[in-house]
Amino acid sequence: MRDDKTIEDAKIATPNRDPISGAPGAHPVGVGVGAAAGGMAAGAAVGTVAGPVGMAVGAAVGAVVGGLAGKGVAEAIDPTAELAYWRENYASRDYVHPARAFEDYAPAYDYGVRSYRAERSFDDLEPDLAGRWDSVRGNSDLEWNDARPAVRDAWERVGGRGDRGI
Repeated sequence: MRDDKTIEDAKIATPNRDPISGAPGAHPVGVGVGAAAGGMAAGAAVGTVAGPVGMAVGAAVGAVVGGLAGKGVAEAIDPTAELAYWRENYASRDYVHPARAFEDYAPAYDYGVRSYRAERSFDDLEPDLAGRWDSVRGNSDLEWNDARPAVRDAWERVGGRGDRGI
């Protein structure tokens, strides 16, 4: 059982900092996902009425609006608070092996939190999540089948379907 604070655990516990200003609360993934979704939706909607030029204008406007919406969703999720919750509660989960430390599961919880997408289900994205597990697992020696329940647990908690009692 490991009880040392790993480098991966230290990375997880840091706040999301804006790469330019250093201010906490930067959510480039949320903004990017929202911008892409908003741009496509608005561009398609305007394009059907105003043609190709209207589609380009609609995409630009939609990207801005979508980016702001994506940032709002991402800001509602605090990875540091989620990690603190799991540190206190992981041992009560039935999938946790009693000989394993929190540090073994921490990358899986973090992956579930950071991968959450309100517009997609865990089941829809699971093949992609499984395929990327080896590149995000850090020092965890959990294989995907062992990490999967923790990833899903964190995903569902962030999505409001899991245990919200802090």
